[in-house]
Amino acid sequence: MATINDYKVMVETEDPSYDIEVTEQPIEDGLDLVDHVRTKARTMNISGFIVGEDAAQTREGLLNLMQYGSIVNYQGRNSFVGILTSFRSSHTHQIENGMSFTASLKEVRTATASVIREVSLEDGAEINPVSNMGRQDSTEL
Repeated sequence: MATINDYKVMVETEDPSYDIEVTEQPIEDGLDLVDHVRTKARTMNISGFIVGEDAAQTREGLLNLMQYGSIVNYQGRNSFVGILTSFRSSHTHQIENGMSFTASLKEVRTATASVIREVSLEDGAEINPVSNMGRQDSTEL
């Protein structure tokens, strides 16, 4: 049994992916020259089942998390923190009280706003008046 936030799901497969981006420059002889490596966001595809009396509510909850771009915490055989980028469910006669599903998770980095401190004249800061002189020809000076 795995969880996505507080939603319980039965996951059969977890496929984590760890990729990098490499820039290459061709040279005349031999192998290309690699001069930069950048880590890409980790991703993980999962598939399994959502079953039980609350299967429909679990599905709706996961869809809401995806729609609003909420950060989710996945705990299964692997741990993962990111956002849901896709979710598909299949409703067949083989699963009476639920559905099978596939989902994709992607790692994200969130930015925080920097704080800008206002400078007052009491701090000893000197402020020059705003001028509107435009371009000047240095030969005329």
